[in-house]
Amino acid sequence: MLMLASSSPRRKEILSFFSIPFKVVSPKFDERTVELLTTAQNYALEIAVNKAKSIENDYPNDIILSFDTIVYANNKIYTKPENETHALEMLKELSNIWHSVFTSVCVVKDKKIYSAVEETNILFHSLDEDKIKKYHKSFYFSDKAAGYAIQKSGSIIIKQMIGCYYNVMGLPINTLNELLLKVGIDLWDYLNQS
Repeated sequence: MLMLASSSPRRKEILSFFSIPFKVVSPKFDERTVELLTTAQNYALEIAVNKAKSIENDYPNDIILSFDTIVYANNKIYTKPENETHALEMLKELSNIWHSVFTSVCVVKDKKIYSAVEETNILFHSLDEDKIKKYHKSFYFSDKAAGYAIQKSGSIIIKQMIGCYYNVMGLPINTLNELLLKVGIDLWDYLNQS
């Protein structure tokens, strides 16, 4: 059985695109304990690995999946905003510039850890304070890296994208499949009929 170590409804939704059975389990790891002293990729990876390890002993015979998504720009890591003011500051800083979205993927089976990080590059439109406030009134932002969403009308702030859409949502399908192949699972065998 796959154990999805994530509280994200978006990750659950994306994994549900496939008919593979899985169970959602909230990880017992506090992301705030990881210091921002490393590269953006390593920072995200450290969080994903620790999320998986936090439930590993509870599910020793299962395959654990964990993820972490961050935004990187201006030599700075953007995680989830602390409050609305923080979310506003983040989008002001990201307005009209390219940034990277990194999602780390971790698959654990029999104490072996398989991991990778995917990058998507995003360019925002120019955003003034009024637009950002309108945006944050329309979208729940506090559980999203840099306080924004790509899905549905949340994409209005995005001018251009290079890379995987689902990576920005927090679960890059192809990277996950590459890691699952290492533990004998191929998502191609679990395609849902539409």
